[in-house]
This record gives sequence, structure tokens and C-alpha cells, in this order.
Amino acid sequence: MKDQKPLGKLIAIGGNEDKGTYPNPRTKKKYYLNFFELGILKRVILESGKEDPQIEVITTASMIPEEVARIYLSSFTMLNCNNVNIMDIRTREDALQPHYLERLRRADIVMFSGGNQSRLTEMFGDTEFLAMLKQRYYEQPNFIIAGTSAGAVAMSKTMIKGGSVPDALMKGAVKMGSGLGFLDNVVIDSHFVKRGRFGRLLEAVALHPKLIGIGLGEDTGVLITEGNQLEAIGSNLVIIMDGHKLEHNNAAAAKKGEAISIENMLLHVLVKGNLYDVTQREFYPDLKLRQQAAESERLTAGKSANAPAPAG
Repeated sequence: MKDQKPLGKLIAIGGNEDKGTYPNPRTKKKYYLNFFELGILKRVILESGKEDPQIEVITTASMIPEEVARIYLSSFTMLNCNNVNIMDIRTREDALQPHYLERLRRADIVMFSGGNQSRLTEMFGDTEFLAMLKQRYYEQPNFIIAGTSAGAVAMSKTMIKGGSVPDALMKGAVKMGSGLGFLDNVVIDSHFVKRGRFGRLLEAVALHPKLIGIGLGEDTGVLITEGNQLEAIGSNLVIIMDGHKLEHNNAAAAKKGEAISIENMLLHVLVKGNLYDVTQREFYPDLKLRQQAAESERLTAGKSANAPAPAG
């Protein structure tokens, strides 16, 4: 499936801070719930092509799965969705249960909640569940995989596991690992604007300059079609970082704790309706201009193919 364009769609969402908090008894910190704004949820449903799709919400990443499940069920109910189920998968053994695999086969939308992205890779990595999810994503039109916060970050093959925001751009501040692998050519970060994660994504792209960095603001996401066409959705910002033209970049050579210096990092800021082609690394203000560019490319390719061969 490596060279095949997926027929399904990904919707990666940066998350949003809800009013409720929950304490972590070990650290005595408060963590904010991740919540889908109804406008983005409506888009998720619309992209499935069904008025009342079969939705499976996976709460594996969350420390409070029961509470998160209630929020999703309530939100979908407000949007008149009646076929919503929760996959309360907490171990790898749970992920292999036949009834979860059967529900996955029937789902129109699979949605990963926020929490800890490493839990997603620990529970689903190299499982039949993940293999089936990838197969459906590649082979079935309008099949939707959505994720907020950790659920968005885990979509890529190379994943940000965590890292200190204050120490970002000091070598080693960002922790990298393997994600679920729906996307090979990007690295994603969430809660990008309010939590000030610019430096974290900069370091990730400097370490992996062939990847496109996608920073998702709160209440904002990207709809990804054909595995590389991004459309910004929601009310905030999507930041794109392109390191393909870096000149000086000491990320690989710097020792742990040393400052990273970067020259010529290309940056784009997308708002609702803007598009970005990951393969071509091109920004488009709207869909119409993207379609015009695609038609121009098609005509140019056609003329080249029909050109007479040189004499002799």
C-alpha cells in the first residue's frame, strides 16, 4: 500500500480546552479535557457521506475514558447521530477481541480521543486491529479516521511523544517515536497555539527535515484526502513547517542540551478553507485555485506526452 493513494480520509484536530478539569493524583496537576467543537464534528459527519453514520470512539489514550466517552456521546447526540459506540480498549488483549474487530469492519467513522499518544502505539502497534484500520483507510472511499490532540499526533509514522516546551530547540528536549503510520511524510503537533509549541515542532522538523511539520491550533484541524491534500477546518490556525530547503541545520550534530540553529525554514499559516499539498509542498488560498493548478498540471503533462519525438 506504500505507493497507493488512500481512498479514505483523515481528520486531525488540535483539541480544545473544555471548562472541566480533572486532577492527576501523582503530580497534583490539573489536565484539561479535549473537546470537539460542534462545527468540526459536523464536518466529520459530512465527510462520511451519511446522515447517521456508524461511529466508533476509541478512548484508549485518555486517563479518564468514562468521562471522555460521555462527552462524545452527548456531542454526537446534539448532532442527531444515533449509531455511536465507545471502544473502551485499555490493553493489547482488548484490541484483539473479536467483537471490536467486527465493529471496526462496520464503522463509517473511527475517532481517537485525546490523552497520551504513546498509549495508542503501545495498545495498537503491530495488531490485527491496526492492520484492518489501515486497509479500510486505503481501500474504502469516505471511510473516516479522526483524532483530536493525542489522537491527531499519533496519525503519522514519525510521532512526537512529548517534550519540554520551555527547553524546545535545545537538543533532546523533544521526544520522538513511532506513531500509527497512516501518514509517512508529516509530523503533527497539537494544542499548538495556546501551549506555545512552535519550538517543539521546529526541533522535530530539524531532526527530520524530509517531513512536513503540521501544527494544529485549538478548535482547528486538517482534512487530509489522498494522503497528502490538506484543508484547514475550524476557527484557529494551522502552521505548516517545511524543512526541505534548510541550509544550515546543526540538529543532527548538536550534543544533548546544546542549542539548535536552523537556516531557511519555510513556514505557512493556514486558516479555514486554505489548502496545502504535502507532496508538492504548495499552499493554495482556496479549493478553486487548487483545482485550477491541478488542471494546468494535467494539460501540461498531456502536451508533453503528445509532443513529437525529436528528429534523428
